[in-house]
Amino acid sequence: MSPIAALDEHDAPLAILAESIHTVADGILAESGFRVERVPGALEGEALRSAASRAQVVGIRSKSTIRASEIQSPGGILAIGCFCIGSNQVDLHAAEVHGVPVFNAPFANTRSVAELTIAEVVTLCRRTFAQSSKLHRGEWDKSAAGSHEVRGRTLGIVGYGHIGSQVSVLAEAMGMRVRYFDIARKLPLGNAQSCATLEELLRESDIVTLHVPATPITEGMVGAAQVSLMRKGAHLINNARGTVVDYAAVATALRDGRLGGLAADVFPEEPSKNGEVFASPLQGLENVILTPHIGGSTAEAQEAIAVEVAEKLAAYWRTGSTSSAVNFPGVDLPRLREGETRIMHVHRNVPGVLGRMHTLLAAQSVNINAEFLQSTRETSYVILDTELVRDRAVLQALAAMPETIRMRVMRV
Repeated sequence: MSPIAALDEHDAPLAILAESIHTVADGILAESGFRVERVPGALEGEALRSAASRAQVVGIRSKSTIRASEIQSPGGILAIGCFCIGSNQVDLHAAEVHGVPVFNAPFANTRSVAELTIAEVVTLCRRTFAQSSKLHRGEWDKSAAGSHEVRGRTLGIVGYGHIGSQVSVLAEAMGMRVRYFDIARKLPLGNAQSCATLEELLRESDIVTLHVPATPITEGMVGAAQVSLMRKGAHLINNARGTVVDYAAVATALRDGRLGGLAADVFPEEPSKNGEVFASPLQGLENVILTPHIGGSTAEAQEAIAVEVAEKLAAYWRTGSTSSAVNFPGVDLPRLREGETRIMHVHRNVPGVLGRMHTLLAAQSVNINAEFLQSTRETSYVILDTELVRDRAVLQALAAMPETIRMRVMRV
């Protein structure tokens, strides 16, 4: 999108929301002047190209992928909302260098994932799913073989962030011993104890649960070598990301009896919409719980996510605030005062741009009342609150600077 074309605010900006985002988001965006359209299922193909060219804001969950080609589309997305924890379904670098902040809700479904994890700990230790499956097949097998209480057992938590630490508290309340491993130093809650290495945690734990992001460091974090270190009959839970575990190696360990059970909510390849065929080497194995990426899919979590992300998008539209964006220079801004102009200028982070902006405004006797600036290595985001600018020529000059990526203007 041409930076000059971005000078004028849209009278009724359009937000397109996909993947059944909770409807509470509609009202929040409408209050900030948005028209809201909904697209069933994931945004892909022509629906994605249409949204990228028509909408100022696009909201997605985990099944839509927005690449550089859509971010650069004529018309121009101004902001992207990932109504979920992660944001790796968006090309974040392309979004940054084209002046598009990306917002998500990294902690809104923390409790939901933690509760599912604890439920799976109990279910695996009691072999509940295996027994239930037998009854569905008409087999009566009333036996305590392989069924254990969780009290007194050791839970190993890999990743002691918001979710991992909540799992820790819930597990300890049930009488479990808690060990955790994190690459960053974390303050333990309750009586939890940290492990110096992942290998130490694997050796000490009866149940291992993973709560780490998808990064190059965590890809393939648990494979055949790691499983071989675990206690015979131990259980593994992956409610983190599908790329973290080598499921083929885990399936072999389950068949051999080295692992006693598994719960998995995430997979390396997942269907993009309901009804599509799902395939995994874990299917049909004893004491294995498979769920379709629903760790955070409770009514409470989805509503909280919709509120958080919609409010971030609305704040960006109303004030230009980007403090919670995952890919963008973070600036937290007050509301614009009456009789002022706010110039929101995204440009390449090179020397001299700010000075030339000041010179252009001073030449037209425009006084700057407040200034906010944050930069990444490649991109700078400066906001100038000035006296009311009536001469469009000075705004055109600012937008036409060769370093300009995108510019918006707000007047009260």
